[in-house]
Amino acid sequence: MILQQEAHQRISCDGCPVVLPPGEGRDVMSAREFEAHVDLLIRSRYSILYIVTGEEERAETALHAVARMVSPPRHLVIWDFVAGFGAAGIAKEDPFQALDQVLSRSDEEAWLFVLRDFHRFIDDVRVTRRLRSLARSLRALRKTVVILSPVLKVPQELVNDVTVIDFPLPCMAEIEAELLRFVGPERNRLGEPAREALIKAALGLPMQRIVQALAQGIATDGIIDDADVALMLEEKKQAIRQTEILEYCAEEEGLEDIGGLDNLKRWLAVRADAFGPRARAYGLPALKGVLLIGVQGTGKSLSARAIARAWRLPLLRLDVGRLMGALVGESEARTRQMMRLAEAMAPCVLWMDELDKAFGTAQQLDGGTQARVMATLLTWMQEKRSPVFIVATANQITHLPPELLRKGRFDEIFFVGLPSDEERREIFELHLKRLRDTQFRQFDLDRLVAVSAGYSGAELACAITDAMHQGFADNREFGTDDIVVALRSTYPLSRTAQEAIDALRDWAQSGRARSASREFVKRPASHRQPFVPPSADEEGPEPNRLP
Repeated sequence: MILQQEAHQRISCDGCPVVLPPGEGRDVMSAREFEAHVDLLIRSRYSILYIVTGEEERAETALHAVARMVSPPRHLVIWDFVAGFGAAGIAKEDPFQALDQVLSRSDEEAWLFVLRDFHRFIDDVRVTRRLRSLARSLRALRKTVVILSPVLKVPQELVNDVTVIDFPLPCMAEIEAELLRFVGPERNRLGEPAREALIKAALGLPMQRIVQALAQGIATDGIIDDADVALMLEEKKQAIRQTEILEYCAEEEGLEDIGGLDNLKRWLAVRADAFGPRARAYGLPALKGVLLIGVQGTGKSLSARAIARAWRLPLLRLDVGRLMGALVGESEARTRQMMRLAEAMAPCVLWMDELDKAFGTAQQLDGGTQARVMATLLTWMQEKRSPVFIVATANQITHLPPELLRKGRFDEIFFVGLPSDEERREIFELHLKRLRDTQFRQFDLDRLVAVSAGYSGAELACAITDAMHQGFADNREFGTDDIVVALRSTYPLSRTAQEAIDALRDWAQSGRARSASREFVKRPASHRQPFVPPSADEEGPEPNRLP
């Protein structure tokens, strides 16, 4: 729940209050906004703050600024397990004694105690009990405890005493300022478009990795120029890969590479500029996303990649199964990390693949973890203000929870069915022109369309590949006959899963989803006939050997 007050508060997956700053149509704040927000919490006598970040140095710089700006200014002291407090090493290797030091410092002065990596000790029953007592005592004192950790770990006993704050990744203004400071005018050879591209490529990265990428570019040729945009993108791919949650995908296919799906293409074309400044000035609400439901192999995943390329946005792929961790609280922490990273990279396309497999309605035996992760995702999808466009795909509507399908989660729900005759012709044309552009007119498209009723786009592509293998094995070019033989040698999914596909089509035709194609394709009557293997004279055309 979001409270419209000076500080916005919501409940995290762990049950702890997560305090967010007031926003202006976005979820990502700058470091300066973070400082002002922490200042507000300190003046409001919040006893224990838990800042989640892997950027320890940058977060401590922000806390030093807070200690100076708060009235009255506060003494900031830092404890870690190895060094203890200060040069004297007070409470070194003793987290319990470190908490005692909080109360032993003079009550006449104002203090800000920063405890590094304290998540490793917070499960200790003595530490937990001491923190609860401290939270009660510090409300009457000008003392605040700040736990600084890359991992969110709050015992149930401390849920009401600890306030969690997410430290923001660098925003565009901060990245630009660091670019000017680190590179300097003498080594900066970036044109205006390349400068913007470099800054956008750096969104979602910690400042340390941004500086490392810039340093690598300077070490290569002594300057930062247009070629270093690719270097920053590679750094981003590496950073996202290390999270083991999201995958940065290359957008190789566009909408022009998809056969059919005219309704979906038209819907996307109308909204192509919805993330730009003109759309905001016009007052358009931020897009939420689309849910693509349909038969396997009909182009749902291809559509997700094509949307990102058509809209010139980065594409992040989320395998929802990766959110599930073995340790208590790990799934919730991964979900929060995923949302922070997607928001930091906005505007972007977030591709949630095969939601039905991750959130099936079968009985859960995970202590409710899956339900909590799903609830957090649904809330975020409903309330997010950052321009993260979600493209979710699913094959089985019966496996999706009803709350996912209600109005407001997505801008539109599309049914992606089996391709029509016209769409199969387009699919054959796209593949054959790509593979044999100069010999394309030798293929009999009318015959291919006639014998491929009920086949999905993926099955058509596989038939062409099989035909190519046959032609290659015979040392000749493949032709229409090879593709026909490959098609007739395969059971299409519309036969093997006929009842499930019919039920899914009926569900969509009832008005619960919009057709991605111009029309709903009915199951061909020929599918009711038993499968007949190719006859002897259809085993392949006469060899036409290559010279």
